[in-house]
Amino acid sequence: METKFTQEQKYILAKKRVEKISKFYKHLAVYIVVNIFLTAIFVVGDVNDGDSFNDAIFNYHNYKIWLYWGIGVVFQALNVFTINALFDKNWEEKKIKEYMNEHKS
Repeated sequence: METKFTQEQKYILAKKRVEKISKFYKHLAVYIVVNIFLTAIFVVGDVNDGDSFNDAIFNYHNYKIWLYWGIGVVFQALNVFTINALFDKNWEEKKIKEYMNEHKS
């Protein structure tokens, strides 16, 4: 069953998609800026505690937050960029109809 979307429906779907992408890029920017700042603080702290600069730079513990927060960023990227590729248009149409029918009752 082929469903034709109105221009308004297409606009709303496109707008939601663009908002998800925009939120991802904002999150990515915050991730990079905050982690650079925190890593700099950790490295300076290690140097002040007596470690050499090389030891401080290559200390794994100074980069753990990059890894753990990065896992979240990867999952968000997968959600934003690949979920739509996994579900075809028929799935989207069925879900839209399902949600519209929920709101009718």
